[in-house]
Amino acid sequence: MSPGPTRGRTTGADGGGRRGPVRRWQLVRAGSDAVPASTRRFMARARQRRMRAALPWAIAAGVLGLAGLVAWTLLGTGLFGVREVRVEGAELVSAVQVRDAAAVPDDAPLARVDLAATARRVGGLPAVERAVVTRDWPDALVVRVTERTGVAVVPRGEQFVVLDRSGVVFRTLPRPPDGLPVVRLAEPGPDDGATRAALEVLTVLTPKLRAELVDVTVEGLARIKLRLRDDRVVVWGDATRGPDKARVATALLDREADTIDVSAPDVVTLR
Repeated sequence: MSPGPTRGRTTGADGGGRRGPVRRWQLVRAGSDAVPASTRRFMARARQRRMRAALPWAIAAGVLGLAGLVAWTLLGTGLFGVREVRVEGAELVSAVQVRDAAAVPDDAPLARVDLAATARRVGGLPAVERAVVTRDWPDALVVRVTERTGVAVVPRGEQFVVLDRSGVVFRTLPRPPDGLPVVRLAEPGPDDGATRAALEVLTVLTPKLRAELVDVTVEGLARIKLRLRDDRVVVWGDATRGPDKARVATALLDREADTIDVSAPDVVTLR
């Protein structure tokens, strides 16, 4: 009986015809039981530590990428562009005038609109005292307008200009509106001393004086007069001590006099 082949060897012929042993190597994967449990636990903990260390960086990279995408969408595209400019509170000016003053191009990225600059442009309209501009996502601007309120009118040729409480001229009308007193002075405006003096006088008039008032004439800062019904005149003098002058003049309205001089309210003159 001839012996069987040697395990792990093969035979082959050499140059002299003799057959010699030839080695054949084979890789064998070790089973899990071949790695000690302590080593497996160590390797598992190492992998967990690497994952925990990398997780914050992965999250940060994702957040930055998302933020970049959002910023590009809002600032660099017309996806959230301005498609409407909505005007609220405008009566003396039209919505078209407000939109023209706002000067916001169609489809401009809503996030890039300078709200303060837009409000300043709208506030430059004479009849607008204040403007507030806000965004209304996804595609609108809202312009809320507070208009000036008239407190007096000044004759200018054949027309009348309307003043607000600060002396700003913001309207021109062919006739004086009902309920506003007439002030006669040379150059109405917020920087004009005569304008400020006239407005100061109007603020202190009693209801009875205002009901009798026809107009206020300012010939100079110390030469203010009130013309009343029946052509009576109250000589006011300057704008100082207004409440005292208004109280004294009101008390003397029932007296028979064409002129009531309260320029020095402690020493009143009737003529």
